[in-house]
Amino acid sequence: MKNLEKIDLFNFDLENGKQRPYIPLFYQTFGQPIGSAPVVVVNHALTGNSTVTGENGWWNDLIGEGKIIDTNYFTVIAFNIPGNGYDDNFGNLISNYQDYTVRDIARVFWEGLFFLKIETLFTVIGGSLGGALAWEMTVLFPDKVENLIPIASDWKASDWVIANVLIQDQILNNSDNPIVDARLHAMLLYRTPQSINQRFQRNKLENLSVYQIENWLINHGFKLKNRFRLSAYKLMNHLLKTNDITRERKDFLTILKDIKTNIHIVAVDTDYFFIPDENRETYHELKSIRENVFYNEIKSIHGHDAFLIEFDQLAQILEPIFNKQKQQTYVNA
Repeated sequence: MKNLEKIDLFNFDLENGKQRPYIPLFYQTFGQPIGSAPVVVVNHALTGNSTVTGENGWWNDLIGEGKIIDTNYFTVIAFNIPGNGYDDNFGNLISNYQDYTVRDIARVFWEGLFFLKIETLFTVIGGSLGGALAWEMTVLFPDKVENLIPIASDWKASDWVIANVLIQDQILNNSDNPIVDARLHAMLLYRTPQSINQRFQRNKLENLSVYQIENWLINHGFKLKNRFRLSAYKLMNHLLKTNDITRERKDFLTILKDIKTNIHIVAVDTDYFFIPDENRETYHELKSIRENVFYNEIKSIHGHDAFLIEFDQLAQILEPIFNKQKQQTYVNA
């Protein structure tokens, strides 16, 4: 957790009317000093964290010196969702996880940005839960975001997402080995039958009766258990079903009609979680009322997790957005 920093937030009012006396907001910055370059906020997914690049960086293929999100040109900021346990002593865990929504977390992130005296963002980007947060951050302050890039995500939780969140929540609250068992189920949402079948081909471990797919799933479960807390998993899973930019607001098109932000939707053609049909529908609806909305689709056998696998395709999709800004930075230097 190199260079992990903290902002103290006090008396934060949640969407449900309750007040949180204190929220520690942990974050990391990469690249150029704050105030000297365009800012890119990167939101992490369910089991992710603020280490987006560098040692153990989960998006090293996209963020760094000379990469698509070039730290020679941009200030990159990544917040930890409060309650994900990513700090020195696990001091920010949350037990009352059902009190929180994606909108609450988006507001927390903006409070952090304002504390850092950041008023505008070149881009807010994220995959899965991180993309949902990106949608909500943009709707909260549309005049402050130039580019919104939600990847393998959506502006709402569909019935399918809500149903799977319920299954995960039941496992997390009722299993004798909750993190491991919930992860087994989740991994099959994040991949596809084709990806699994192609990789393992019904093979067994040498001299054992255990199938390789069984061993792979169990290993994923225990790896997560060793680095993730149960309360964090419960919170992150719960947040997924609270994703809805229209809740207590106007309808989708009315909300987005007057927002000037460039919206770059990136779907995965085999995503079984945030399915591409929903993203295509969103794109076509938005395109009927505004020009600056764009749609790209990652082609992959790997399903939802393709945004963490298909880096070459994702780089090609993102390159025009970030290279344009780099060119402008160079011209104005």
